[in-house]
Amino acid sequence: MSRFLRVPHTLVLLFVMMIVALASTWVLPQGEFETVEDAKGHALVVPGTYHHMEERVTLSPLALFTVVPRALAAAQDIIFFVLIVGGAIAVLRASGLIDALLGWTLKRIGHSPGLLIVIGMSVFAIGSGTIGVAEEYIPFAAMLIALCLAMRMDVMTAMGIMICGYGIGYGVAALNPFTVVIAQGVAGLEPTSGWPFRLALFVPFVAIGVHHVWSYARRVQRDPDASLMKGIEVAHAPPTEYPALTGRKLVLLLAAVATLALMVWGISTRGWYLVELGALFLGLAVFVGLAGGLGVDGTARRFAEGAAELATTALLIGFARSIALLLEDGHVLHTIVNALAAPLTLVGAEIAVVGMLLVQTVLNLFIPSGSGQAFVTMPIMAPLGDLIGVSRQVSVLAYQFGDGFSNMIVPTNIVLMSILGIAGIPYDRWFRFVWPLIIKLTIAAAIALVVAVLIGYR
Repeated sequence: MSRFLRVPHTLVLLFVMMIVALASTWVLPQGEFETVEDAKGHALVVPGTYHHMEERVTLSPLALFTVVPRALAAAQDIIFFVLIVGGAIAVLRASGLIDALLGWTLKRIGHSPGLLIVIGMSVFAIGSGTIGVAEEYIPFAAMLIALCLAMRMDVMTAMGIMICGYGIGYGVAALNPFTVVIAQGVAGLEPTSGWPFRLALFVPFVAIGVHHVWSYARRVQRDPDASLMKGIEVAHAPPTEYPALTGRKLVLLLAAVATLALMVWGISTRGWYLVELGALFLGLAVFVGLAGGLGVDGTARRFAEGAAELATTALLIGFARSIALLLEDGHVLHTIVNALAAPLTLVGAEIAVVGMLLVQTVLNLFIPSGSGQAFVTMPIMAPLGDLIGVSRQVSVLAYQFGDGFSNMIVPTNIVLMSILGIAGIPYDRWFRFVWPLIIKLTIAAAIALVVAVLIGYR
């Protein structure tokens, strides 16, 4: 039975969506809105100007294949940026900095369950919200489990700290290059713009996650039979040693922090975008590799390996962009936007934006790649927001919430399933643990989106 319930590879799902997109160009009415350019040269749709095309365009089935190279070329700046960032993170990891930093943090707070949960979740959330760390957390599962078991907490608590921290970090990310920067680029916004509001959301959303995990951990400490892992045998030996945070690694940490600070400065004062940001991460990789003792060849190998690990992500971006291109070529993208906008305009921007959040959440089941989802949904959600009175910055925030929080529960998320597999947690047990948190975060996200609309967040 599991063979029939298995979820196909994301590329398969995207190709199916491409087929649906192509078919929609044959049956849907073709039309478009009039557009105007804002002060920054971004095209905005004009409400009430939708009209049907005089001559119908018919796309050939061959467009399914010819559109992919076009889409890869159209998204080349994003794709190359993602590959460079992936290479840079791999070099950081190979230098031992990430291992040493997380190991040092977990070791210092291991005496207090409350501190372990608060600081541990905060560290994971910060890493995900700034440089988009996700897969890099997987090796720390065993270390975190050992710490939690030593403090009379269970494996579920340990993975709650990691997975919930990472998911919340993605949801309220201020600088994440794989979600925020890409989605804002597709929406025609300056990269990382609007970060103060997202940063203000960090503490309350992390607090919701901490409360959920800590409440569960306290129940388990009081009554071990309350553990959702009851009846499941686990075997995780404590780590024999922790990576040392040496003076050399502190220099590397300073370089990484300086890079993030320079990135924010360049974007806000010099108008830097993906070319300059890619150069920053490339420079960071070179410095960390050489100063971290990897050598020239070692740095190059690690960088290439890190970029190669994101080759699938690059393809997902291209296939996702193909969907939007097919809809644009067939002149039905604006038709879909107009159809979605019609009912949403009747309920007001405050309610409509909650609908956008729910749509993004559901879509993450089928497109678990944050970058891929940005390319699929933002070409529709951005102009949809124009029509219903929701700024593009708020549309991006709805995408972030929908993508980030549902990462903690959708079984198509490779990172989630990998961590659960390593920890030996059955998915049904994890679902029972995390679904109440997802409800809480979704309600909080809906409130935050309504507030963003009311204050004119841009």
